Amino acid sequence: MNPWMLLAIAIVIEVIGSNCIKASDGFSKPLPAAVAVAAFAISLYLLSVITKTLPLGIVYAVWSGVGIILTSVVAYFAFGQKPDAAGFAGIGLILAGVLVLNLFSAGSR
Repeated sequence: MNPWMLLAIAIVIEVIGSNCIKASDGFSKPLPAAVAVAAFAISLYLLSVITKTLPLGIVYAVWSGVGIILTSVVAYFAFGQKPDAAGFAGIGLILAGVLVLNLFSAGSR
């Protein structure tokens, strides 16, 4: 499978895991806690497969950056967590960093 497609899948699974951490209420609710642990294990496994063909720095930057952005979007709708101006600025800078890495870094080719 295309490593970029695997990376997209790993990101979605990581976002599910991150939001299940919140839903687990400090790991006091077993089902969301179990989903969080399983999601992170699967996502990290996929990262290990992806780094066989793509550079680790690029993979991790995209995984974490896009994961932060998507987790923030899901948290906005699922938990009512609204970022303030500084939060939006930070998310924008993360997005800009991921784009710069992928568009201009020699390591991403």
